[in-house]
Amino acid sequence: MQKKKIVLACDECKRKNYSTNKSAGNVERVAIKKYCTLCKKHTLHKEEK
Repeated sequence: MQKKKIVLACDECKRKNYSTNKSAGNVERVAIKKYCTLCKKHTLHKEEK
């Protein structure tokens, strides 16, 4: 299976801060706690459509 490039956006300010890859067969959305430079704190980053 191929990897699919996804973009992660901050849950609070909606800024797109990170990009990563995930397996194309995985249908669940990714949610990772990462540092947001605009909020200046660790927030939940969710996969964008």
